Parts: sequence; C-alpha cells; structure tokens
Amino acid sequence: MTQKELLIGCKKGNPKHQRELVLQYSGMLLTVSRRYTPKRLSPEDILQDAFIRIFKSIDQFDENKGSLEGWMRRIVINTALKKLDRKFMKQEVSVEVFQDPILLPTVYDQMEAEDVMTLIATLPDGYRQVFNLYVIEGYSHKEIAALIGIREASSRSNLSRAKTILRNKLNNQKIQESWLKIS
Repeated sequence: MTQKELLIGCKKGNPKHQRELVLQYSGMLLTVSRRYTPKRLSPEDILQDAFIRIFKSIDQFDENKGSLEGWMRRIVINTALKKLDRKFMKQEVSVEVFQDPILLPTVYDQMEAEDVMTLIATLPDGYRQVFNLYVIEGYSHKEIAALIGIREASSRSNLSRAKTILRNKLNNQKIQESWLKIS
C-alpha cells in the first residue's frame, strides 16, 4: 500500500488503513516518544494518545507542505511535552563540576548509539526535553521556549546544564571503565 493510498484511507476513517499506518510508523514513533516522555509516564501511553490525535487531525495534513513522518513526529513530541510537569522546567538541579580528565578521543569513538541514548535518558526530564529538541530535532531556543512554555534563556540554560551533566557522566563512566581494565 502506497503512502498516498494510506492517507486517503485514513482520511476516510478506514480501519484497515489506520491499522497499516500504525504498523508502518509505530516503531519509529515509539522511539521518539521514549525520548520525550517524562520518566513517570509510559511512552506507549503517550504514543497511543498521539495516534488518537493523528487520526483526529489527519484531514489537516497537507502532502505538499511536508512529510507525513515529520508531521506525525511533531504530534508525538507535542503530546509528550504536554504531559511534562511545567514546575520541573523551572526547578534547579545541582550539577557537580569536575575537572575534565584527559581521555583519548578513541574512548568516545567506541560508544554505540544506544549507549549515548541511554545516557541521555538519565537526564532529568526538563533537561532531556530541551536537549532532545535542540540537538536531535534541530529546534531553535525560541521554538523550544514556545513549545514547552519557558523563556529562551531557560532553554539555553537547560541545554547547557544537560551538556554538563552528560559530559560529567561520560567522563566518570570512561574513568571507571579505564580503572576496570587496569585492575
């Protein structure tokens, strides 16, 4: 079934086409949901809510203005962000500052993408949201501020803190791995 046939069927409310859309895109969209879902919630529940929104508003999708995948990704991101506790976005989190030990660049080259995603997932919700929106999705700080209801300066600050936390975790992890190999 082509994307055009899929869209026409979904716009008509055909359950067969809706099921096919879910089957084709749920894996990719679940990954997006996992990146943005607050830790206390289920990414699967967010994805289900997002698919409900997708099917309710599929008539608004215009093939000439963008890709279906991009449009659905945005709905998943917005659905997850709406569940984010706004109080957390303003909460201060203490960050320990360490002197960066000297690590060879090859240490970082050995990391798998899954390792990096696992580290990103350990960030506090607000920092993780901003980091993902800025670094992975390519949103500007102005767009992030509008999406999650914070100031642009807060977005920049959250990104900076997220990077500091990740850098410290990477350095600590690599130091521990180095010591394990020596021991």
